Amino acid sequence: MTSAEDRVVPAAARRRRRPTKTGVILSEELIVGTALRLLREHGADALTVRRLGRALGADPSALYRYFRDTDDLLLAIADELIGRTLRDWRATGDWRADLRELGLRVHAGALAHPQAAVLSSYRVTGRVHEIEAVETILGVLRGAGFPDADAVRIYHAFVDQALAFAALDAASVALPRAAREADAGVWRATYARLPADSHPHIAATARHLVRDMQGSAYQTALDLLLSAAAARLTENGGVPGPPEAGRRATGRSR
Repeated sequence: MTSAEDRVVPAAARRRRRPTKTGVILSEELIVGTALRLLREHGADALTVRRLGRALGADPSALYRYFRDTDDLLLAIADELIGRTLRDWRATGDWRADLRELGLRVHAGALAHPQAAVLSSYRVTGRVHEIEAVETILGVLRGAGFPDADAVRIYHAFVDQALAFAALDAASVALPRAAREADAGVWRATYARLPADSHPHIAATARHLVRDMQGSAYQTALDLLLSAAAARLTENGGVPGPPEAGRRATGRSR
C-alpha cells in the first residue's frame, strides 16, 4: 500500500493528466482557487475532498495527486493568500511606508477571504510565497538599518500583529449578518447608556466607543508598531522616516 506522500505526483507529471468530466485540466492553482471559492460561499465545512471534487467535476481521489490531505491543501490556501498580498507590491525605499502597505494588504486579503483566513492565519506554510514574504520584510527592515536581531524582533511583531488582526476581523466578517449587527448594537444599547456616576470613563468616551469599536483597530495598531520601530531605529542612530509617510503612500486613512 502506498502512503499519502507517495500518491502526490510531481507537477510535470500532473500536466499530462486527462481533463475532468467537466472538461477542465486539474492543477494545484485550480484546486486552491476552487477551495477558496467554496470556503467563501459555504464556510469551513465546505473544505472536504468530496465537496471539492464535486465542484471540480473530478473524482475526489484525483486530488490526492496534488495534496497529501486536506491539511496540506489548507497550507496551500494559506500560502496563496500570502502570494496575493505580495502581488503587484513594489518597494518604494521608504521602509515605514512599505511595511504599512504590506500590513494593510495582509489585512485586506484576510477580509476578502474571511473563512480561509480564520482557518489558516496561524499556520506556517514553509512554501514559496511565505518564504518570499519573510525575505521581503526582513530585507525592508535590514535595508532601513535595523540590526539583525532587531530586524527579526520587529518582523515577528509585525507579522504576528497583522495575522492576529486578520484572524480576529475575518472571524467577525464571517459571522452571520444578524450576529454582527447584534454585536455592534451592544455599544449603542449598553455602553452608550451607562451612567456617569457609576462608569465615568465609559460615559465620558461613549460617543467615541460607539464610533470606533464597530471598525477594526488594525490601522491604529499598525501605526503604533511602526512608530515604536522608528523610535528604536533612532536610538540606534538610523533614520526613522516621516511618521505620515505610510498614509501618503497608500492614500488611506482611518
